[in-house]
Amino acid sequence: MISIQIRVRINESIRAKEIRLISESGEQAGVMPVNEGLKMAKDSNLDLVEVAPAAKPPVCRIMDFSKFKYEQEKKERLARKKQKVVHIKEIRLKPNIEEHDYQTKLRHLKRFLERGDKTKVTLIFRGRQMAHTDVGRQLMARLMTDLSEIAKVEKHPSLEGRFMVMFLTPK
Repeated sequence: MISIQIRVRINESIRAKEIRLISESGEQAGVMPVNEGLKMAKDSNLDLVEVAPAAKPPVCRIMDFSKFKYEQEKKERLARKKQKVVHIKEIRLKPNIEEHDYQTKLRHLKRFLERGDKTKVTLIFRGRQMAHTDVGRQLMARLMTDLSEIAKVEKHPSLEGRFMVMFLTPK
């Protein structure tokens, strides 16, 4: 669990001499010395929180800091919950694949794509097969046509050394 910790100055840790104060109801209270803002916060049993330290003078707000902190954590958790993790699945083939093996690999690809995963199709050439990369291109073209109704090609087949690589994403 990764959380970004933002340092917020509250009460006595505010260093500025003058602050622009926002009351607990959200109204501007004006520019005043820090000790006056602290006194107003103590009177209402709340904290003085520096919300915009870069402003001239810094903007401070009277609020319940623990409640504010809880709300921020809640927003962070909700954002993490809605985050979609993209998985990349890989299928490896050889250019001289038999029909049954091809159908099995195709079934796996369909399952990955229907689940919403990105897929990487890698075609491996060995030795003298490098002289016949056209056979690999035909195999990749056949895969594209077989999967055309459920997937779109994100990266067309390209030869990288002795591998031909293609990326597919679900429609």
